[in-house]
Amino acid sequence: MDTPVDLYATREALPVIRFADASEETVARQLDQAFSQIGFCYFADIGVDEALVEGVFAASRRFHALPRAAKDAIAMNSFHRGYMAPKTSLIETSTVAQVTRPNDSESFMLMHEVPPDDPRYGRPLDGPNLWPELPTAEFRQPVEAYEQAMEAFCRRRLLPAMALALGLPRDWFAPHFRQPTTFLRLLHYPPQARDAPEDAFGSAPHTDYGFITILCQDQRGGLEVRRRDGTWLSAPPLPGTWVVNVADMLSRWTNGRWQSTPHRVKNLSGGDRYSCPYFFDMSMDSIVEVVPSCHGPGNPARFPPVRYGDYLIERLDRNYAYRKQATS
Repeated sequence: MDTPVDLYATREALPVIRFADASEETVARQLDQAFSQIGFCYFADIGVDEALVEGVFAASRRFHALPRAAKDAIAMNSFHRGYMAPKTSLIETSTVAQVTRPNDSESFMLMHEVPPDDPRYGRPLDGPNLWPELPTAEFRQPVEAYEQAMEAFCRRRLLPAMALALGLPRDWFAPHFRQPTTFLRLLHYPPQARDAPEDAFGSAPHTDYGFITILCQDQRGGLEVRRRDGTWLSAPPLPGTWVVNVADMLSRWTNGRWQSTPHRVKNLSGGDRYSCPYFFDMSMDSIVEVVPSCHGPGNPARFPPVRYGDYLIERLDRNYAYRKQATS
């Protein structure tokens, strides 16, 4: 199947990239189009079983239905894992809005597991996950199964296609992802009143910090993507798809060729909204320097090299209340 991606021609819809039966080269071309023009798209047919998706959403609903005290018992630890209570994240690093209100959402955060016998253990963001007192089969098992499926897709299907899209060898990114920094966030957005203040958000306008974000959302809607002219495009739920976006480090790696696009959430559906974003990022020690294919004569590198872990920690320290309390 070698058909062009339906790319944003009407300005009213994000493109859909289908992986089933598509050659790696076709997917690469479509990724480059989507990431260059808007920085967002949908993925379909990525090989992650629908039962895994249903399982992680069921686990999220079980967790968020727990009494507040049970969730607070696993409050975010210094490794950025655990429960994040409502209105404890204020996006100070937004480049498109002066954010004055904290996000109206709560979440459970899972990251890459770093056991005590791992040499990385104890470094910033390299430590243990926290788990609620729920039966393993009802929570930990489906959450870990979904996380593992997403990592496998990123490693096997996505990274090679992204490298080809940039004119690089298909294994170019692999050394940067031997020990990837991963996040799986189980988000719950309570309904917002339709007469809520204009600057009240479930998630205020922001860009993501790392490499790529792959979001599975329920049917409530509310996600919006900022166009280049400053207007907002709805990214409604489409059955069997994930919403995907370029994050800051990937945009930096490509010298801005691929856009890290601001996005926001307002849950005006009248009901509770659940989403499960998966963040697949490079190793904390990776040095992000503009790739050779994205700079040259007449197109100088616009960004100096940066260690991903340093960039990430600076963003977390500014945006999350629990980290400010720990350092005050």
